[in-house]
Amino acid sequence: MERLSHLEPKAVFHFFEALCAIPHGSGNTKQISDWCVSFARERGLEYHQDGQNNLILIKEGTPGYEGAEPVILQGHMDMVCEKEPGCPKDLEREGLDLETEGDYISARGTTLGGDDGIAVAMALALLDSDRIPHPRLEVVLTVDEEVGMEGAAALDVSPLRGRTMINLDSEAEGVFTVSCAGGCRTECTLPVVREPFSGEPLSIQLGGLTGGHSGTEIHWGRGNAILLLGRCLRAISARTELRLAWAEGGGKDNAIPTGASAQVLVRDRTAALDAVQQLAEVLREEYRGTDPGLFLKAEPGTWTGAPLDKASTRRAMCALTCPPNGVQVMGGTIPGLVQTSLNLGILTTEADCLRTCFCVRSSVNSQKEELKDRLTCLAEQLGGTVEHAGDYPAWEYRAQSPLRERMSQIFQEQYGHPPKIEAIHAGVECGLLAGKLPGLDCVSIGPELLEIHTPRERMSISSVQRVWAFLLEVLRRSQ
Repeated sequence: MERLSHLEPKAVFHFFEALCAIPHGSGNTKQISDWCVSFARERGLEYHQDGQNNLILIKEGTPGYEGAEPVILQGHMDMVCEKEPGCPKDLEREGLDLETEGDYISARGTTLGGDDGIAVAMALALLDSDRIPHPRLEVVLTVDEEVGMEGAAALDVSPLRGRTMINLDSEAEGVFTVSCAGGCRTECTLPVVREPFSGEPLSIQLGGLTGGHSGTEIHWGRGNAILLLGRCLRAISARTELRLAWAEGGGKDNAIPTGASAQVLVRDRTAALDAVQQLAEVLREEYRGTDPGLFLKAEPGTWTGAPLDKASTRRAMCALTCPPNGVQVMGGTIPGLVQTSLNLGILTTEADCLRTCFCVRSSVNSQKEELKDRLTCLAEQLGGTVEHAGDYPAWEYRAQSPLRERMSQIFQEQYGHPPKIEAIHAGVECGLLAGKLPGLDCVSIGPELLEIHTPRERMSISSVQRVWAFLLEVLRRSQ
């Protein structure tokens, strides 16, 4: 049974629900891409699918728009897959369980994927209709946007004739995004040595943090579970001898980690438990305004293998407490905007190494490179190595934008007030595509999405309705 069938616009919510039934986390987009190809074939549309699963779907303009310039509509097919603790959903194989409450749509126990499933749904609804007036539509649906925009980086844009693009990957209604930060993914690998240690095993759990998007919400000062776990290990080591056996935290480099855990061996379990309890009280007080659900606990563990040796444990603790994290530079050319930041988003442990992964962002390329160099310097001093991937450029502000002017005029008419024009610290694919399509005039919009990249993600129904009506009018006037 369709849970959204009673909602208007019916076509948009029909396709959104159909997409939500298909697993489509980053790196798992073959099925959703093939589904969209089948959609195009059934309607006789021109389509181009590449080896990465990126798609370009093309529909010629309706009567009266034969001489109009093409309009590119762009979004991404992948979503961030996060779950509440204890949620049994297998997001690699199962679709989402949609729910509605009041004005909002959410998914039970998981992220919703409104970022950016609603863009795909709107594009398909446009392509499906024979009654909506529009110029030639060139729909670009990329993959793996959430893990470094790898799809957009690989996209062959040769089928595209348009140089006007509406990106549908924003989360704040009434905001026209016209510039964004560049970024990259930096992975640090720290080799470790293991040796036996006659200590008492202890299991440490840190969680309940608020988390959020590492671009749009990095300035709120929310706790980073991986760094707080490092702080916990240091606090224990100050009270008793400690060896780290295993640690993990986070799941996405672009999501502020909400939980982390570790297995350690300690010489004095009582002293260690006391250190954890004292730090838990300190952290709850420090983060009561941003992370009211924070918890830190320790209990006897069951580790039986060899832990890291003393030197490796000390280097690992340094790697989890000393790296730069969070906002690095504010303001710059745009007052009030985060200019440069980074987020330690993933921690994993293997038999012979410990890995940390960062999302680095900046609207100033030299500052992005400087942060990459700082991480490299720290890793090298600890005997580790660094790899950078998914590097994408900043999207620079365009002083003269006919598209922005036309959209602003229509917005004023429909909403009764001007839109907010802004740059964002999060990354969007407009920068990569602007580099491939010289002269591209682009604006990013979208309906209201709250708490994206968390299981609390929800999307406003009424906002989707208004943005849809706005998009239709922009296309109607694109002659």
